[in-house]
Amino acid sequence: MEGLRGVVWVFLFAIFLSLSWCKKFDGADKPAWAKKNIRDYSDADLERLLDQWDEDEEPLPEDELPEHLRPQPKLNFDPSNIGDPEELLKMSKKGRTLMMFVQVKEELSPERAEEVTKLWQGSLFNNHIQAERYMVDKRRAIFMFKDGSQAWDAKDFLVEQQELQECSMENKVHHGRHTPEGKKELKEAEARKNPKANKSKKKKKKEEL
Repeated sequence: MEGLRGVVWVFLFAIFLSLSWCKKFDGADKPAWAKKNIRDYSDADLERLLDQWDEDEEPLPEDELPEHLRPQPKLNFDPSNIGDPEELLKMSKKGRTLMMFVQVKEELSPERAEEVTKLWQGSLFNNHIQAERYMVDKRRAIFMFKDGSQAWDAKDFLVEQQELQECSMENKVHHGRHTPEGKKELKEAEARKNPKANKSKKKKKKEEL
């Protein structure tokens, strides 16, 4: 019975396709296969109908296409950012799904970890950063960004939080500013931004010695 019902549906669908495609042609304009009785259609004729149906469908907007079919985002290279790989990576993830692993400090209880990560998610949402949150361990969560370019703004917010141990994405770990590793990273980053000030500090220390 189920098999018969399936055949009927295929038959009706083929009739619908045939009528919707062939009505665009009059008399001699119809191709030979379109003049056949629907009962005489071969598999090849049905494939032609389906192909024509797909051609007549309006294409979906880019943001509604499956992610693997979306065109790569166009990168507007700014010469001033040529030495900033993080900015280039951020642009390349525009409109792409990206996962971030978020680890809170060990001294937090699992209940507190759940509460804190939920609060962080809410704060991001209030700043127009969309992130889905999934707890994958007692003190570890995944933040999923549908627009991956937002992950870097989220990272800048998260590393400033007292309870954060670290967050990682794209194979790079970012330690919280309130951890020994984070304080060291911040100091090194400041030294790279202002090498002259760093040299003057070293010179002053030598003079004091």
